[in-house]
Amino acid sequence: MIMIRSIVRPEKVDNVLSALMEAGFPAVTKMSVVGRGKQRGIKIGEITYDEIPKELLLTVVQDHDKEFVIKTVINAARTGTKGAYGDGKIFVTPVHEVYTISSGIRETATGEIEEVKI
Repeated sequence: MIMIRSIVRPEKVDNVLSALMEAGFPAVTKMSVVGRGKQRGIKIGEITYDEIPKELLLTVVQDHDKEFVIKTVINAARTGTKGAYGDGKIFVTPVHEVYTISSGIRETATGEIEEVKI
């Protein structure tokens, strides 16, 4: 399993969520975040804004779906056809286990599923 963390512009988040839903990946966690990228924020006149608002989207998918989901996010989050500074970043990390709190089910990256004894 893979966790995909997508940091996108706030005005693009609805596009990304809709694209993921249509592609069959409805499970997403969304958080409002602030930060800056390589451009070190935005300078307007004498003022530098280094805490730019963004949205962080988290989703966990099977390894074989990784490329498709990443392309879906990029296509929905990109500004225009070539993109622009500040469109965001995608971070990909492995997920070894997932626990469902309501059922107590544990799922591993190898596909093993078991009920956790509490």
